[in-house]
Amino acid sequence: MADLIFRAAVRDDVPVILDLYDGGRLPRPGEPEPSEAAYLAAFEAIDADPRNELIIAELDGEIVGTFQLTYIPSLSRRGVERVTIEGVHVRADRRGQGLGRRMMAWALDRARARGCGLAQLTSDKRRTDAHRFYASLGFHATHEGFKIIL
Repeated sequence: MADLIFRAAVRDDVPVILDLYDGGRLPRPGEPEPSEAAYLAAFEAIDADPRNELIIAELDGEIVGTFQLTYIPSLSRRGVERVTIEGVHVRADRRGQGLGRRMMAWALDRARARGCGLAQLTSDKRRTDAHRFYASLGFHATHEGFKIIL
């Protein structure tokens, strides 16, 4: 397999990233209909924040995956910085080829290089294949997560 290249996302990547998110799924009940302006504003906020990185994985010049890293300072765990890994998606026709594993290895190496002592992520309870994948990487389901739509 050719080299998988990781780079920071740029504004022009936003439509491709959104397509990776479940093929540009429709909002769930209770979620507002997003506008292009809302997505671009979100991208600009992520891009401007030194504690956030929106990463693209490219293979043979094509975007095949994406994820976001958010670095969080914390007083818990002896003040160690942690990384939250969000929005992990591999293009549907490229799943099962080890790309997700390589993306996660890169993300964890990046966090270690920054000095993070803990990596955390959330995954929809219905995504049992994703849960097995994360467990195979050494992640443990240690907490119960809660969300509320505002």
